[in-house]
Amino acid sequence: MPTTADYLAITPSAARAQWRSILVRPWAVEGRRQVAFTPVETLLCLAASLLVNHRRYGARHEVEVAARLLGGQDDLASVYRIIVRAARDVGVTDDELPDFLYLEHDDAPLILLGQDELTTGDIVDAVHTEHPGVTDELTEVLLIAAARVGQHRFARDVLRNHGHRCLFCGLAVTIDDRRAPRMLVASHIKPWRASDPHERLDVANGLTACPTHDVAFDTGLLTVNGGLRIHIHADLHRRVDSDPALHAAFGRPPLAERLLLPADALPPQRAYLDWHRTHVYREARTT
Repeated sequence: MPTTADYLAITPSAARAQWRSILVRPWAVEGRRQVAFTPVETLLCLAASLLVNHRRYGARHEVEVAARLLGGQDDLASVYRIIVRAARDVGVTDDELPDFLYLEHDDAPLILLGQDELTTGDIVDAVHTEHPGVTDELTEVLLIAAARVGQHRFARDVLRNHGHRCLFCGLAVTIDDRRAPRMLVASHIKPWRASDPHERLDVANGLTACPTHDVAFDTGLLTVNGGLRIHIHADLHRRVDSDPALHAAFGRPPLAERLLLPADALPPQRAYLDWHRTHVYREARTT
């Protein structure tokens, strides 16, 4: 029976041995239970939870491993690299096991998207509200980590839906054929703290924006109506033509008349836009 250390402190030699056992393992007979996952398989499933929903964990030590690795991205990245590189060492190709976190060939940090929108206090409050019976510290840590992973998946899906381009001005930055980090933000229209669990993961509750227009929308300087037209706070609008710096960000152009949605994108849901106009934009107009 594997121990917690077999997961958290996995070595390249142990990972290679497990991959060799997997490669010679026969397929499970239909109708019969398959053999228990090796640590490398369990850890890969955990890494894949950054891309797809994964809410079930097995033995107690697997819960501990999930809480530790999902709560510490550097640890997860290190374990992931060991596993993928060990797979290559024993002949598992990229077609058979893609480098789905894009960490195999460099030591860049694993960055969870969309985390600036979350505060620890908001997450803890949500966990206690939605899981009032949770008293176990380890389970609470796992739920908090799961919320952050859910936010990462939401942000990734929103960026993809919008073609990795600011919907307000069209900004997209690529350097050496890679998207420049932190030049775009995927945030909720109806904020995470005000949303229910479904709304927090709903791509139609998200907008992709450059940092300037993201903050402007979040603070009520901009809003979007049901026809996807972009509206500017009245006081800001009056100052745009007389202030070159403001005009560079909020003049038209670069600010578009309507959201620059790709033709195949899922549009923002009107209910979320109405919420923002009522609770963020109008409040900003009266303060």
